[in-house]
Amino acid sequence: MSAPVIVWLILCLIWGSTWLFIKLGLEDLPPITFAGIRFLIAASILLIIVRARRVPLPRKRRDLALIATTGVLAFSLNYGLLFWGEQRTSSGLAAILQTIIPAFGLLIAHQYLPEERMTLSKVSGVMLGIAGVVLIFSNQMSAEGPSALWGSLAIVIGAFCVAYSNVLVKARCGHLDPAVLAAGQMVFGLIPLLMVGIAVEGNPLNFHWTPLAWTSLLYLALIGSSLAFLLFYWLVRHMDVTKTMLIPLVTPVIAVVLGMLVLNEELTWRIAVGGAGIMAGIGLTVAQKINRKRRFSEVDYNLRAKAE
Repeated sequence: MSAPVIVWLILCLIWGSTWLFIKLGLEDLPPITFAGIRFLIAASILLIIVRARRVPLPRKRRDLALIATTGVLAFSLNYGLLFWGEQRTSSGLAAILQTIIPAFGLLIAHQYLPEERMTLSKVSGVMLGIAGVVLIFSNQMSAEGPSALWGSLAIVIGAFCVAYSNVLVKARCGHLDPAVLAAGQMVFGLIPLLMVGIAVEGNPLNFHWTPLAWTSLLYLALIGSSLAFLLFYWLVRHMDVTKTMLIPLVTPVIAVVLGMLVLNEELTWRIAVGGAGIMAGIGLTVAQKINRKRRFSEVDYNLRAKAE
């Protein structure tokens, strides 16, 4: 088995398990400050790595504004809403709902990226994803009550925020070093989390710091954030990007299985069917991108053959 395949599998396991550790940590820690401390630790590690590599930091006001904006969207809003929402939903459901990110990304990219125009296949994928979310919402309203419904809505809003951030990064941040971008986004994103968290949830020193809370926090910060980002940046340089896009199709399955095995979470038919709809929508988009890349590769090969 090749190194890129091993790293791909490790990333699937890491990102599939983070939902479990969020849920475990939320048993003792309040959500907003929990998320803020996670990224405080992770950002510190990434900044040390950036410093050791002697990568120049961005100094232009426009770059700093972009990093700050995408950091607030991807970390403050997305993770703040995600941690808050997962207090009210199962870990598997939170993972499934976050898979709507690519569908939102397609809609937003249509406005920002000329090469990412909507097609029939993309529209079908978006509609499948939205239908899946609606079915899950109906389950939360009828079976779990208003609290779970609001939690689900918060997670979906967070997914929209991170999708918007991802499109901005692709459109305007391509010249920035990935590690610098990730570290900068975390720094700008953790500040609102800690400010709001401490103001609303109190002094972190007074939290219920159990061994489980520490384990969850350190796993999410060291493994789920720092290591995962570094592995992913390595992977995109050594594996076809269309294969890396398959990771979001695998992680919800791992999250659901872990939730059922460890936390005895229930998987209703509506959540299962809704999740399948969301992932099918992503699959349509990924399949189209793979086919498009193959066509471009075949055209390029034929042109080279004729030239020779």
